[in-house]
Amino acid sequence: MDLEIQIQSLITSLIYGMYLSLIYNVLYRFLYSNNIFTKIIWNLIFSIAHSLIYFTFMKLINEASIHLYFIALLIIGFIIGNKKTKLIRTVPRKLKKNE
Repeated sequence: MDLEIQIQSLITSLIYGMYLSLIYNVLYRFLYSNNIFTKIIWNLIFSIAHSLIYFTFMKLINEASIHLYFIALLIIGFIIGNKKTKLIRTVPRKLKKNE
């Protein structure tokens, strides 16, 4: 794998990590509902769907060759994105308290 493809893969992993945290925070209500059965189903669907999307991106870029540093950048992107988008899941609670 040449350097250009590695850089594209690194950037894609970082951006997808940020996107994943945004979607996670938007769907937080469904992923952590009170019903244990619903929680398990939503988490399973969420995990499988986004794993398939990530591997599809990697297949398009570098024939699905996944290295440890791609996963590390995915996690770093999730952490960065989570710090920025964590407010999304707290807004509905604040609105409910004010009403």
